[in-house]
Amino acid sequence: MTADTVGGVWPYALELAAALAPHGIGVALATMGAPLSPAQRAEAAGVANLEIFESSYKLEWMDDPWRDVSAAGEWLLALAARVRPGIVHLNGYAHAALPWQAPVLVVAHSCVCSWWRAVKGEPAPHTWDRYRRAVARGISSADLIVAPSHAMLDALRLHYPGAAGPARVIPNGRDAARFVPRAKAQFILAAGRLWDEAKNIAALDRVAPRLRAPVFVAGEQRGAFTAVRALGRLSQNELARHFGRAAIYALPARYEPFGLSVLEAALAGCALVLGDIPSLRENWDGAALFVPPGDLDALEAALNRLLSRRRERETLAAHARGRALGFTPERMAAAYLSAYAAAGAKSGNEYTVTGFSGEALCA
Repeated sequence: MTADTVGGVWPYALELAAALAPHGIGVALATMGAPLSPAQRAEAAGVANLEIFESSYKLEWMDDPWRDVSAAGEWLLALAARVRPGIVHLNGYAHAALPWQAPVLVVAHSCVCSWWRAVKGEPAPHTWDRYRRAVARGISSADLIVAPSHAMLDALRLHYPGAAGPARVIPNGRDAARFVPRAKAQFILAAGRLWDEAKNIAALDRVAPRLRAPVFVAGEQRGAFTAVRALGRLSQNELARHFGRAAIYALPARYEPFGLSVLEAALAGCALVLGDIPSLRENWDGAALFVPPGDLDALEAALNRLLSRRRERETLAAHARGRALGFTPERMAAAYLSAYAAAGAKSGNEYTVTGFSGEALCA
């Protein structure tokens, strides 16, 4: 399995690896993007069936990444020759076109073209054509495509005709025991890559002076905010504690293929105020307040409404937590076991990992 260390793929990969352990499956996790932080090393050490193979190769969506993408491909093939995986699970696109000797599953966590359309309101410029070609080749080479939401799969098929082949939607899962509701304090929380325009944290910064409670934001920041209070990049345990105490979690996103932080906040008992986009509607309709991402007045009104109406806020939080409890790691792992078997059947190779065959996994 590949994973980048700079976003939501990291906790997703660790959660899935841990959930696969009861099925007797080991995971060789090849990391890229940036060196692991001490907190990430500690998190990985807690997953018994996981072995980390670390690199700092640039990811395909980064600036001028192609020399690194090529070098990473050689590294991944050498690693595969060493560990001889039963399945190659890629959380990116370009490397699916490599000459793997095992079935290949590609997970579409996001993509630049769908990000650009959602955030900028126009197609990605021609400077991204090489990226488009690399993603298209990877998608066409994969034995199976997985997306975390129907909205993301629809977006992928819109931008890449090769994505019309075999595909499945498998929502992400999180262990509810990691995100415990605590006595709530009167503050609003947002989290993620704060520099990413898709998260639309700038909207929270603009309305924060008019809100009845402070807004705290957790995550890597580039540039300054003027009104929200920055917590910096937190470990998973530190972030979980903030989720547990926050009354409201706000993410007025313009683009969010799944929203792992929303799931974590919901498990921790936060009331949700979210951008009104298809992926977030798909998972949280009826369990959140939705606002058009560009409507600052609507965002301010929704947040102040919940801050002033405790009963409504707590009822909404209870609905969100009830919904979130269905997104379990066990459910995610079972769906991936079935997907691995399907990828093996598509490739024509028998899929066997630690005594589990494709036929057995489909039963």
